[in-house]
This record gives sequence, C-alpha cells and structure tokens, in this order.
Amino acid sequence: MQFEVWAPLTDRVALRLNGATYDMSPDPRGPGRDGWWTVEAPAADGDRYGFLLGDERERDLVRPDPRGRRLPDGPGGLSAVVDVEALRPEAPRPGARPPRVPLQDAVLYELHIGTFTPEGTFDAAAARLPHLTALGVTHVELMPVCPFPGRHGWGYDGVAPWAVHEPYGGPAGLARFVDAAHAAGLGVVLDVVHNHLGPSGNHLPAFGPYFTDAHHTPWGAAVNLDAPGSDEVRAYFLGSALAWLRDYRVDGLRLDAVHALADGRALTFLEELAAAVDELAAESGRPLFLIAESDRCDPRTTTPRAAGGLGLHAQWNDDFHHALHCALTGESQAYYADFAEAPLAALAKTLTRAFFHDGTWSSFRGRSHGRPVDRRRTPAHRFLGYAQTHDQIGNRALGDRLAASLSPGLLACAATLVLTGPFVPMLFMGEEWGAGTPWQYFTDHPDPALAEAVRAGRRREFAAHGWKAEEIPDPQDPATRDRSRLDWTEPGQEPHARLLSWYRTLVALRRGHPDLRDPDLAAVRVAYDEERRWLTFRRGDVRIVVNLSAEAATIALGRNGVRVLASWEPLDHPGPDGRIHVPGESAVVLGP
Repeated sequence: MQFEVWAPLTDRVALRLNGATYDMSPDPRGPGRDGWWTVEAPAADGDRYGFLLGDERERDLVRPDPRGRRLPDGPGGLSAVVDVEALRPEAPRPGARPPRVPLQDAVLYELHIGTFTPEGTFDAAAARLPHLTALGVTHVELMPVCPFPGRHGWGYDGVAPWAVHEPYGGPAGLARFVDAAHAAGLGVVLDVVHNHLGPSGNHLPAFGPYFTDAHHTPWGAAVNLDAPGSDEVRAYFLGSALAWLRDYRVDGLRLDAVHALADGRALTFLEELAAAVDELAAESGRPLFLIAESDRCDPRTTTPRAAGGLGLHAQWNDDFHHALHCALTGESQAYYADFAEAPLAALAKTLTRAFFHDGTWSSFRGRSHGRPVDRRRTPAHRFLGYAQTHDQIGNRALGDRLAASLSPGLLACAATLVLTGPFVPMLFMGEEWGAGTPWQYFTDHPDPALAEAVRAGRRREFAAHGWKAEEIPDPQDPATRDRSRLDWTEPGQEPHARLLSWYRTLVALRRGHPDLRDPDLAAVRVAYDEERRWLTFRRGDVRIVVNLSAEAATIALGRNGVRVLASWEPLDHPGPDGRIHVPGESAVVLGP
C-alpha cells in the first residue's frame, strides 16, 4: 500500500505503521508534487499509522494523517487504514439507490447524530428513519460528523476533515447510515466546515501552511486559501468535500459560514468546489448540490458561474427566519432589531424578494447591507426557509425552542409559512412535534484549560445581555447534552401528536400541489395587516392564511370559489363574498 503526505516544512518524514518505522522519500512524480513524501508498506484495513516529521522522530512524536479516514482513539491518537472500496459495495442492499429528488422539490430535516437518539450513533439514527419517511421529508441534513475532542459536541470544532467521529460509529457507521437512508428513499446532506478547525487536536500546522496570518476569523488565523502554499490547501479541502459525495454517496453538502472563507484569488475556492461537484454530478448521474450558510445577503453566492456568480446551488435564508421569528415572538434583541419594528412587513418582503437586507440599512451592523435578488433570474429554490435551526436555538442562552414560549397554534402557523412558502423548507429535529426538550450548547473538551475558557466565554457573552452566570448552562456538564436529546415518547402524546399530524399534512400538500413548488418569486402575492397580525399569500391557485393574533380575523381573499385544503382549527369554507373567518393563532391552506 502506498502512503503519502504533504509536509513541505520539513526535510525528512517517516511512516510509523503497526509499530514499525519506514523512511519516506520525496515524491518522484515531478512538478506539482513539491513537498509530498511517499513510501510503500504492507497494510490492511484497521492498521494504525502516523507520521514523524523532522526532529520529532527523536522525540517519537507521531502525528495522525491529515487525510486519514479514521481516528479510532480521537484526534490525539493514530490514524487507522480504511478500505475505501468497502464503503462503496458493488451490491448494496435492495433499493439502496440515491434518491433523485431535485433541490426544487426537497424538504430537508436537520439533525445532530449525538442527540437525535439516546444512543447518539449512526445506527440508532438509522432506526428512526421510518419517522422521517412518514413525515414526508426528502433529505436528512447531518450536522458535522468529523472528529472533535471528547465524545459529545456540536461538531463545529472538528479537526480532521477527512475522518468520521468514532463515537458516532466511524466511517463504516456513516456508510451504513447513508445506505439505510437511500433504502428508505431519503437523500443525505452533510454539514462540512472549511472556514476553521477546532482549537484542540489540530495537527495541520506541523505539516504545512494550512493557515495564514494574512486574514483573521472569529476563530483565529484563517485557512490558507490565497497565500503561498494555498494550492495544496485548497486541494486538501476540495478533496475532502468530494470524498463525502463519492465514497460515502452523500447527496449534498451544507457549507458552514462561507462568508468567513478569506479568499482573494481570482478563481475562488467556492467556485472551484462548485465546478468540481457539478462535474462529479454529471459523471455519476446524481443530482448533487451545495448549500451555503452566508450572512452576506448576496445573491451572487448562488448565481451560476457562467453569469458571474459562485455557482453554489442554494443558501440558507436567515432574513426569512429572523422576520418570521420576530412576527411569532415579538423579540427585538441583537440582529432581530432590524426586523422587529414591522415584522409582518419584513416577512412579506422576504416571501417575495428573499432578502430583507438588499442594500438597506442594518442597525445591528451599523451600515447598509445586502444586495437585491433579481427575481426574474433567481428561482426561489436558491434559498432555504426555516423557522428553527441548530444555530437559532442553540445560540440562545438557554437553547430554548419556539415550543417553549409559543402556543401550538402559533407553532402551526410557523410550520405553514415554512412548508407552503416559496423556499426549500428545512426543519430542525423535533420541531415537527413541538419538542419540549431544549437544544443547548454543549462540549466535552478533555483539556481543563480549554473547557474553562469555553465555559467562561459562554457566560461572558450572555452577561452582556443581562444574564447571570449561574443561569447559563455549563457546556461541559454532561447534563447539558442529556437535556438536549430528543424525547421520543412525546410524538405519541398531546399536544405533540396533533402538531406532528399538521406537519405531515403540510408536507403532503407541498408534494401534491405543484404551485407550492413553483420557483417564481415574482409570482408570490402577499397581503397583511400589521396591527391585526394576519398575513395571506398566494402561490398560483393555492392561498395561505395565517392569523398570529389571539383574536379571530375576517379576511377578504378577493375571490370566491376556493375551498379549504387544510386548517389548523375547524372552519367554514369562504362565503360567496370571498371572505374567510380564521380563528386566532391558526392557519389555513385553500385551493380551487
């Protein structure tokens, strides 16, 4: 077996494999392979190995492979050989074929492997897939699964972008999960982090210029995408991304915080990645896609490359979330301040123009922000719409979900706006039944100093907003993670069961009515009453009405001949005058 590693910062490298040491040689393949070292050695699946760099050999300091697929003992241990071909069996289980649902028709479901089930493993999550198929979603979006320090965490402090967290089940567990999802007719989207690595267990700086001080991010030095040595760094992250799609048969990637990718090159990393994914999709015949998280409110993120954009396929739309959250809760702190003055007007703008900030003033940022979306050329499925995400729940002081403060009726309204709106809908695990469990920020750092720094930083962050230190859950306390696990007894109990039934109804309506998947943003028509707190919008022949007020509302639809397709509360069909009487905190979907 050939072992290779890029280590341009040292004059000698050795391979440590099963206790034996093999001297490595500069790659003889010539131009373009500067800094690469290679050696042939006998190895089999599961064998442990690592690399000794320069003088570290005298100290017997063995580092894991930056491109290693498995870290059985975590980021501090050796890598293990993985038979990649075994992850892609020639004869997968009957029916285990990647679904071919295009992004335009998708309904995504974001989940965290560690808290989706009590066991916190891929196999346990796979056992719950029938719940998702009954719900009607099309794709499962997994939060990051790369190795991170300790056993429990969100995954955004991963340190090995080619490997899979061992407590979840490692590479084989992920492959089994994807196989099971495909057999159930579900696609799999994986959240990946290219903008930084975790603060503990990161060995990359010892191997090469993976980071640069030319740019800085909220997490420290930036990943080197444009400084000397960046060709290999870009290839490292690009290769990792393609490996998830090719070797594990994942159907799409969610790219974390692309606005934090400092990249001044003419051809950006994101364009290069998008082109490579499109090429792989063409070769494989599978509808692969990239979904960006970006706070720039810039439609060029998803504009095709031929038209001067980055060519990503969709992006999260936080503006829609923020407007919806303010309309539901009345909150106005931090970035919600921009949406809180007239939340229904803000919501109406996002439903028809995607971004609220399209060159407008942002009081939170203290400057103008965003760029208008060209509705003639930009389909609605370039944006994901959602009422809750891991960020928008977990980054709250107590990790409280909407269900902690809203009535079932308002939760039903939120679901209606997401699942009948123009954007690709995404749900967060447990949302569909109004989960009573919070989703809090939790870590498991083995380093006591880092653990204390994270704990103190979390408390300091919320102290600025009036919270007392003792009120903020300790991220390192195992009870914080335990509280965040879903309670699977809830879906069979009221009021959870009723809400779950409503979500299933809405997903089925979206699937059954092409008007609800129409990508034409310019065709969406919205009317609202800010004071009386109702909003109605039209998607082709389908009309949606939500009444966020506790008081009943009589709303003129402007035409008769429509009938109730679904309603949260019992109500009559609109009268001959085209008026409909909607109970308080309720929603209704109408059609011809």
